[in-house]
Amino acid sequence: MDYKTILAVLHGERDSDRVLDAALPLARRFSAHLIGVHAEALPVPLATPLGFPDVEFIQSSADDADKRAAAMKEHFEARSGREGLSVEWRSMQSLTGDSALSALQVAHAADLVVVQQSDPDETYARSPDNEALLFESGRPVLFVPYAMAVDTAFERILVAWNGTPEAARAAFDALPFIVKAKSTEILCVDPRTDASQDGAVSGADIAEALARHGAKVTLSPVESAGIDAGNVIENHVAENGVGLLVMGAYSQSWLKQFFFGGTTRTLLRSMPVATLMSR
Repeated sequence: MDYKTILAVLHGERDSDRVLDAALPLARRFSAHLIGVHAEALPVPLATPLGFPDVEFIQSSADDADKRAAAMKEHFEARSGREGLSVEWRSMQSLTGDSALSALQVAHAADLVVVQQSDPDETYARSPDNEALLFESGRPVLFVPYAMAVDTAFERILVAWNGTPEAARAAFDALPFIVKAKSTEILCVDPRTDASQDGAVSGADIAEALARHGAKVTLSPVESAGIDAGNVIENHVAENGVGLLVMGAYSQSWLKQFFFGGTTRTLLRSMPVATLMSR
């Protein structure tokens, strides 16, 4: 299986090149159709001091949104046109102007969604809801770090494995990358040990399953020694030259995640490398 429809979500000028730097090579690599999506907010219906609609302000806001959308389309088409790829552009409008939320319906029919990790220094009116793409699209999402370039060759892949359905979905969603990688490591943090499962071989089943597809797989059980699992994964990524991290999203309940955070949220914030997540 290859990715044949790739969705690039472009929030604005500052993230568009970084997303396209990943999405365009991937579309070329898999001979995929690339869809670019950008949304602008609908004009806010303000009133004058006399209570009448401020038509001039509303029209000015609409014109500014149209100009931004046209500029984003032109930039997308200029870059993708040089690649000779099958591409498509979709401009959208919504109350929030959140490209991530607006892209959900398109994402449902995509093999892979590419979006930049949220940048805390970005000056959007509100942070893009990238988590909506992860939790509501039903598709694998490739997060591109905002602070570093990405080499989409993904020669070394790390799969964070904890035996959950989310982890299994992510591993198989990443299969097009995994079978082409030079090496794939299955990392098990604090593998469970009970009567039916030896902790030292936790993750052996998924390693064998991926190997049957031709992947070059190794298994690495590690003990956290009291360190947060997210930090363990980050350290392992940094120490082993990993190009792509693959992991399931939110294996715990929403309520528990809300109060206590979790590995997914930790990595969404720090993200030391390109990360493919599935829910």
